[in-house]
Amino acid sequence: MPKKDDALDLYAKVEDLLGVKEAAPRLYEHYLFFLKSIACDTLLDVGCGMGNFLFQVQERLDLSQVKGIDLSSVMVSKTREQGIDAEHLEMCEVEAQYDVITAVFDMLNYLDKEECKRFFSCLKSHLHEGGYFLCDINTLYGFENVAVGSYIVDDEERFLTVDSDFEHGKYIAEFTLFEKKGTCYLKSQGRIRQYYYSVDDIVRYSGLKLLANENVTLYALDEADKHFLVFQKI
Repeated sequence: MPKKDDALDLYAKVEDLLGVKEAAPRLYEHYLFFLKSIACDTLLDVGCGMGNFLFQVQERLDLSQVKGIDLSSVMVSKTREQGIDAEHLEMCEVEAQYDVITAVFDMLNYLDKEECKRFFSCLKSHLHEGGYFLCDINTLYGFENVAVGSYIVDDEERFLTVDSDFEHGKYIAEFTLFEKKGTCYLKSQGRIRQYYYSVDDIVRYSGLKLLANENVTLYALDEADKHFLVFQKI
């Protein structure tokens, strides 16, 4: 079975074809608005992707340390290309403590139940007392009505198909990518899994105090497809 980080490396190659970059700034504003309202000096972004959120943080906030970690080495390389400190690590391998830890664009949904519990166990040991954890999770509507279906896109250099389904609280997306290499195409495939969690689930697993729960609409017109959540370590 392919490793999770192999599938994430494939995702890194095609993220720009999926409309994420266009939708992400609206989500970032929820994070940045809250961060501007608190006193903090250090921030760790878990699942930093290509570093686009951290780039906005560095541009708009005056923090002494901004760092990203990701399970995809491809994503880490792209983050570093933006001049941002990033490492190929998981949460439990982090050594320092931070004032704020973020998990942007449904990062928690990529963890199964046991992984999610372990994530929070490690996160709390790397968050200062009084520190904040900011994240967003997909709503049930987001999974059932926005994420599922088939998607095909071709930019002449890459041909991508995505077939996805959501059942029994689990979302599975099958990626098939053809990359042009000279006169031939190189085929690669991967499977991304995500898991539905209610806000109450995340509160229970985290052991942190929930300060805010905001509905976010990125793709749907009439119903929230994400929850933006703010927690504090008390």
